[in-house]
Amino acid sequence: MTSSPASQGPAPGLPPVHYDFDTPVDRHGTWCTQWDYVQDRFGVPDLLPFTVSDMDFEAAPEILSALRDRLDHGVLGYSRWRQDDFLSAIVHWYASRHATDVDPGSVVYGPSVVYQISQLLRLWSGPGDGVVAHTPMYDAFPRTVAAHGRRLRPCPTHDWAEFERLLALPDTAVLLLCSPHNPTGRVWSVDEMDRMAGLCARYGVAVISDEIHSDLAHAPHVHRPWVRHGGDGRWAVLTSASKSFNIPALTGSYGIIGDPASRDAYLRQLKDADGLSSPAVLSLVGHIAAYRAGAPWLDALRAYLAGNLAMVADRLRAEFPQLAWEPSQAGYLAWIDLRPLGVDDDVLQRELVQTERVAIMPGAAYGAPGRVRLNVGCPRSKAEAGVEALVRALRRLAAAERGAASAANRRPVTPPG
Repeated sequence: MTSSPASQGPAPGLPPVHYDFDTPVDRHGTWCTQWDYVQDRFGVPDLLPFTVSDMDFEAAPEILSALRDRLDHGVLGYSRWRQDDFLSAIVHWYASRHATDVDPGSVVYGPSVVYQISQLLRLWSGPGDGVVAHTPMYDAFPRTVAAHGRRLRPCPTHDWAEFERLLALPDTAVLLLCSPHNPTGRVWSVDEMDRMAGLCARYGVAVISDEIHSDLAHAPHVHRPWVRHGGDGRWAVLTSASKSFNIPALTGSYGIIGDPASRDAYLRQLKDADGLSSPAVLSLVGHIAAYRAGAPWLDALRAYLAGNLAMVADRLRAEFPQLAWEPSQAGYLAWIDLRPLGVDDDVLQRELVQTERVAIMPGAAYGAPGRVRLNVGCPRSKAEAGVEALVRALRRLAAAERGAASAANRRPVTPPG
């Protein structure tokens, strides 16, 4: 497949395109996980959702144009991912966005990042082996590790002593890294990445780095791909344009695997055991268009998301300064630590669902009670509605707590005997 005009980028000298992120798009009735199936997780239909990590924005017009061009061809037969249009687009993206050289021969395809994690866990570990991952934790990680009979070894993000202790255990085989981190939105610094790489090399631990949020780092934070830290060891970077360009329904991901023997073993499993050598052709088209022509849209999106996160921070500072909440360093998931307010998670969820009619992910889903994860990848009007619902619910709980404490103080003390 040759590159379509849409994948070549805007002509030099043209004025910047205006992208509309404010106008809501009605997603009801489109088999949408976040909107149509909110009852599956929260038990109640028709909630305003701030849950699944996709965005409520249309995909970049450059991507939609390329998809339409491909559909106009009319034939949707078997295709190949190992071709220059796809591979060169990835190489171009890493060079232009991440100042990182990628060998096109090191790139592999996968139907999803989690599928690729599964394959590499099988390749680089055995049943009962330990897999280290930072907490709080993306909820797919524990399920995937357990499904393969490996033992998850959680480590708090700031506890370097515990991190080294877990890596040093003789049966620890893999570090499952999330970079940038989901759900906290943390961007690992260069020093932190160097330190992790050094420890993994010292203890012979393979690294699987899920970098699906890598294109959504907010200034001044800069994502650094593991490609620049892995050296000659066993490592893989797994990612996709699906999060940053909001095209997860196209499916499709890719990986960069440093070790040739591991790469060959992965591809044998993909093709021979799982029969997945023919990719979703529209995913290829979407990735090529995103990486060749989507940078202006992505820059506009990141600015808009940063505005949403700043709005959340301003609102929370005004209402609950004791939270000292700062915007996430990457992405569109506001990870809010409510423990200083002393709220009960179950009571808060009842208030949000039954009274406010909103769905906001509880921190317990990621192994971290006392927090919530609020998806603000949406028009600002919706993000504001979500924050206001959270503020009202927290106000009521605080008022109820004060009322209970006041009543307890007024209760007469019965004298003895």
